[in-house]
Amino acid sequence: MIQVEVAYALSDEQIVHVVEGEPGMTVQQAIEASGILEAHPEIDLAKNKVGVFGKAAKLDAVLYPGDRVEIYRPLIADPKEARRKRASQGKQLRKGGGRQADK
Repeated sequence: MIQVEVAYALSDEQIVHVVEGEPGMTVQQAIEASGILEAHPEIDLAKNKVGVFGKAAKLDAVLYPGDRVEIYRPLIADPKEARRKRASQGKQLRKGGGRQADK
């Protein structure tokens, strides 16, 4: 038996289920075995993208012990449009995203 995690993040919480299955278990089989589809009917595997450890994966991808399957929610805003809006308002983007170093 192998053990994997199935994760789904809402805006205010992260849900992680541990699933056990036979070697050769696929991403879709792990998601279905987790029970997350029943608990969150908004998840549609035909529309929601999935990944393993942050890398896109297909539903028929075979999992290995310790893998973390992630179900991604659709983006709320188009990233290109959000950047255009910030640029039109004269806002500059800083690399690194952190505080500016004290001078």
